[in-house]
Amino acid sequence: MQTAATTGALQLADDISAWLREHFEQSGAARYVLGLSGGIDSAVVAGLAARGIGADKVLGVLMPSASNPDDANAARLVADAFGIPTLMVDLTDPTASLLAAMPTPENVQAATGESDPADARAQQLAHANLKPRLRMTTLYYVANLCGGIVLGTGNKSEAMIGYFTKYGDGGVDLKPISQLYKHEVRAVARAIGVPQPVIERPPSAGLWDGQTDEQEIGLTYDQLDAALAAIESGDTGDIDEAVIERVQQMIRSSEHKRQPVPEMMRD
Repeated sequence: MQTAATTGALQLADDISAWLREHFEQSGAARYVLGLSGGIDSAVVAGLAARGIGADKVLGVLMPSASNPDDANAARLVADAFGIPTLMVDLTDPTASLLAAMPTPENVQAATGESDPADARAQQLAHANLKPRLRMTTLYYVANLCGGIVLGTGNKSEAMIGYFTKYGDGGVDLKPISQLYKHEVRAVARAIGVPQPVIERPPSAGLWDGQTDEQEIGLTYDQLDAALAAIESGDTGDIDEAVIERVQQMIRSSEHKRQPVPEMMRD
């Protein structure tokens, strides 16, 4: 017997699958293309796309870059569960080559006249953001070759605080789950049959060894979802003030990521 929560998650899955089918039919494209990371978000999008247009019209692209082998293993579990064909593009060497061609912090310091070079955190982020931008480039290259449309895998929790790379994983054609909080993504994952090991994996963008999303954000997803929902409702009384302030600060500082690029308008 299905619970109300399961019924609700299945209805949500059906709605998104129908939305994906409608856009696919309108586009005249041959298939959907998405990055399969081994995480729950890409697993859910893959499953919903397969439900909407058929697994044979969905292509999952695995794009390791000095990545944990468990990521690819989890991605294959997802592909097998939904019958989705996959393509492997190893970005380890391209990432290293691009990094080798980049200026050093000292070069940038000299060019800009700054008194000090970028700190270790700025360097780490600059390096890490290369990976999602190379993955975006790869997905569009593959999509060009097969008449595809690139699906995004970002959820609402991450979008609202800017936890994505501009022109990286944020560079997509469609955003099927961008209005789903992380806990809703988990519910849909369970409802549509995402493999349990994938559901249970600690969320990670795989930006560096040992990196996890919750460590980067500084909150658990349950804390983040509760804070975001409270902020949206205007009733934050039940949430710790420090958590609300942290989330609001992340929302403010990332607003530029969610807005169109400003253009100067001529009179």
